[in-house]
Amino acid sequence: MMHRRLNLLVLALLVAAAPMAMAQDGSENERTPLTAEVLWKMDRVGAPVISPDARYVVAPVTAYDVKTDEAETRLYLLSPDGGLQRPLTAAGSSAGSPVFSPDGTKLAFTSKRAENDAAQLYVLPMDAPGEAVQVGEVPTGVGGLKWVGEHIHFVSSVWPGKSWEEMTEQLEADKDDHVSAHEWTAMPYSFFDRYLDEDRQMHVFRIPAEGGEVEALTVGTGLELPRGSGGGSDYDVSPDGTLLAFVADSSTEGVIENNDVFLLEIGSDEARNLTQGNAASDFNPMFSPDGTMLAFNRQHIVGFYGDTRSLMIHELATDRTRVIHADWDRSADGLVWAPDSAGLFGAIDDAGTRRVYFLSLGDTDPVALTDATDYVNLDIAADGTLIGTNVSFLYPPRVVRLDLENEAVIRLDTFNDEILADVDLGSYESVTYEGAEGAEIQMWVHYPPGFDPEQQYPLFLLIHGGPHGAITDTFHFRWNAQTFASWGYVTAWHNFHGSSGFGQDFTDAINPDWITKPYEDTIAAAEWFMDKPWIDSERMVAGGGSYGGYLSSILLGREHPFNALVIHAAVYDLYAQTSADFAVHSERFGPYWENPEMYRTLSPHEYADRFETPSLVIHGQHDLRVPVGQGFSLFRALQTRGVESKLIYYPDENHWILKPNNSLHWYGAVRDWVERFAEPGPQ
Repeated sequence: MMHRRLNLLVLALLVAAAPMAMAQDGSENERTPLTAEVLWKMDRVGAPVISPDARYVVAPVTAYDVKTDEAETRLYLLSPDGGLQRPLTAAGSSAGSPVFSPDGTKLAFTSKRAENDAAQLYVLPMDAPGEAVQVGEVPTGVGGLKWVGEHIHFVSSVWPGKSWEEMTEQLEADKDDHVSAHEWTAMPYSFFDRYLDEDRQMHVFRIPAEGGEVEALTVGTGLELPRGSGGGSDYDVSPDGTLLAFVADSSTEGVIENNDVFLLEIGSDEARNLTQGNAASDFNPMFSPDGTMLAFNRQHIVGFYGDTRSLMIHELATDRTRVIHADWDRSADGLVWAPDSAGLFGAIDDAGTRRVYFLSLGDTDPVALTDATDYVNLDIAADGTLIGTNVSFLYPPRVVRLDLENEAVIRLDTFNDEILADVDLGSYESVTYEGAEGAEIQMWVHYPPGFDPEQQYPLFLLIHGGPHGAITDTFHFRWNAQTFASWGYVTAWHNFHGSSGFGQDFTDAINPDWITKPYEDTIAAAEWFMDKPWIDSERMVAGGGSYGGYLSSILLGREHPFNALVIHAAVYDLYAQTSADFAVHSERFGPYWENPEMYRTLSPHEYADRFETPSLVIHGQHDLRVPVGQGFSLFRALQTRGVESKLIYYPDENHWILKPNNSLHWYGAVRDWVERFAEPGPQ
């Protein structure tokens, strides 16, 4: 069974064959393009969970109210046969982190209700009528739930040494305090879009499922979970409830973390480091269902977040640790154990598509079980029923069951079907072209609705962030290529050198030189399009966010064929970037005072004397990954140079634009900008 590949039908074929929507009088309705407004009408389906007995599936579904900018997440009950879909939690209070009891008769989840100042733990019966009941009271809130045996485990950011009553008093005092200062004596001081309280730590707790005293499990160890976490991936509990594996930083000096996997007997304060021999990151511990093994991920290069994530197995009885599939040139991500503990299923970033693989613990090579479109958020029942979400450039996440025995994928929900029925989608394909040093570069090309190859279209080339990520066959709400295409552009994402999913050498090929190969790949992508009779080479624009903004800033100082650029959340000055929660290259290649020439060579601001291309610069105040001063500095340079430019500043957004009305404004501003310099539509 594990050697079979599911025969999946590409949605593009279904879209092409689908009839136009019909009015009641039999006439054809005009279908609307995939606008930003349509994106915000869609329900956003999160990671589903399946009960151990495979009777129930529960998925969090988030809906947005554009009028108020408010979001609400409700839990929906589905069935493995696709015959059921109804809300489990009431409207008016968001819910998340669902997890079933071991016997599948109850569901635990987190919710912040009117009476709660922070998210609390609730338990809902599945086999009998009844309301969800709050279990315990944790003033600092709960997250990352795991239900093992008679206990529900969770993480919370607490003040070690304080009682719950004292923490409640501290929270009230902080709320009423008129002093806004933050103070730090050590790193880290921020994570992504929030500042971290130096006196608080992330720890694991448990509480009896029927209610009772909350027990601290890691507070006494002298260790703490990563402060930027809050999810369940940083710890796991053995099936018998006696062992706790968790991730903590074992480094005692400097600013470079060394996250290791620690093993703790529950009830003890003595945690043992299982991975102290590895100076790079170890993370994502997962006990096997039979309780004999602990799986985790390992990286080997210090300071390189894009390093291949190997699958490691630690045998509890022998204390032996070994790597699984050492020669496999992919990262083992999105893992769930097979019920028989013979291997793990994973959602693997694989050459532009996230495919489900089975990773055997034996001698069998990893086996791809899916082909086209992305599969993520896997979960599995005790009988092997495997579920997840399936997503494509042409549709947002859907809850599915992967029937491995019959080589079929069964959809379990109908979210967004009514909306998509009236949407006129374009099409897309994967192509390859020759990039830097003759390497094969994969690229997704999106065509507008009604694309006619006999006419010429403008190009909007998108540059992805990371840089050590990849654009896979997924539905992007913030940078939706089909939405851009609906404006009348051929739109493309190219997975340039540095992208993940194409092997370790390809991913690491741009370090420390973030410029040369990605730049050459980008120019080669533009030239590939310029050779096509259906592209108007006089109407070409480009842009991206984060690293995509960085590379767009590099384009500003070099030769390129684009009439205008969109530069979102760009790293513009590598020296200034050291103020961020991620300082480019400093951990792996040293701080700027040790290698100033490298920083000068790689920093876009060093090339400002060459800036000529009209540019739209966008940045958010709460962006601590790339601090907002980067955007203002770039805009000042453009203005000083006399380059036509525009700055859009969002005082209430972070690295991304997440609020509905701001997002609608963002899409509108980007559209206005690119249309000024590349007229949309065929000619």
